[in-house]
Amino acid sequence: MIHDLYETISRRRDVRGQFTGEPVSAAVLEKILTAAHAAPSVGLSQPWDFILVRDPELRQAFHRHVHTEREVFAATLDGEAARRFAGIKIDGILESTLSVVVTYDPGRGGPAVLGRHAIADAGLYSVCLAIQNLWLAATAEGLGIGWVSFYREEFLRELLGIPGGVRPVAWLCLGPVSHLEAVPDLERHGWRQRRPLHLALHTDRWGG
Repeated sequence: MIHDLYETISRRRDVRGQFTGEPVSAAVLEKILTAAHAAPSVGLSQPWDFILVRDPELRQAFHRHVHTEREVFAATLDGEAARRFAGIKIDGILESTLSVVVTYDPGRGGPAVLGRHAIADAGLYSVCLAIQNLWLAATAEGLGIGWVSFYREEFLRELLGIPGGVRPVAWLCLGPVSHLEAVPDLERHGWRQRRPLHLALHTDRWGG
């Protein structure tokens, strides 16, 4: 069982081009969302919500916005970086079965959220833990997840009618995949290489 956990962590990928569009059963979707909802949260505030996006028109509108933002980013690149980026697929919005938008409500559990008084972002960190749970559960179920980050929060808030003060944290494409790549996309395309663990380790003090 422990081996299965480590294997799932190792297999997890940020999926872009391998979605098949096949359905996800209601039972499996509930299992994945239940795993996300079981994440730890500061002060037991559970500040997340999950918006399931299936509507084709909403997905098309978001897809157009994302590709406008792709062009904005591409315009900042030149030379080899521009060439590499041109070959990288940045989303699976239209190919995936559905999308899950995860939000953060800083007012949840207030006015006094136990454990957040000194670290204002602790609630946001909690939402990220829910996203990680969702991602690993989906991987364990043989599904793929792709986190889309080429968007403006205000656009997404208006598109989905998210209340003011509630922050959209992630648009996650979700669905069955033909396969999970052995090597992450950005490594395969030569954008960046993984940083070895030993370079991230310190003892007692920074640089120790």
